[in-house]
Amino acid sequence: QVQLVESGGGLVQAGGSLRLSCAASGRTFTHYTMGWFRQAPGKERDFVAAITWRGDNIAYADSVKGRFTIARDNAMNTVSLQMNSLKPEDTAVYYCAARVLPTPTSRDGSYEYWGQGTQVTVSS
Repeated sequence: QVQLVESGGGLVQAGGSLRLSCAASGRTFTHYTMGWFRQAPGKERDFVAAITWRGDNIAYADSVKGRFTIARDNAMNTVSLQMNSLKPEDTAVYYCAARVLPTPTSRDGSYEYWGQGTQVTVSS
């Protein structure tokens, strides 16, 4: 019922910035909690950030606090991830996800819908 499409990934030098965007579409009108996850080669999928529909409850992974900012534009059905001061360890495929319950969570199993991911590569 819900489709998620990520964009904005690419190659950037350490210390640089990228802005990822996720567009949501479908036949439902549920006000989903949205999250970002990432997965590096040979590693597990890790939580990055999440935001409720109203934006009144936001969560970040410790590894990105102070560097990444999650935001959403409900009128446009989009959620973004502004990534600043990027590090080589941020290199991963970044996934957009959505869940029905109105609380953010770091557990990827709690999210019902997923995009196909966008590659972010940070060179040293």
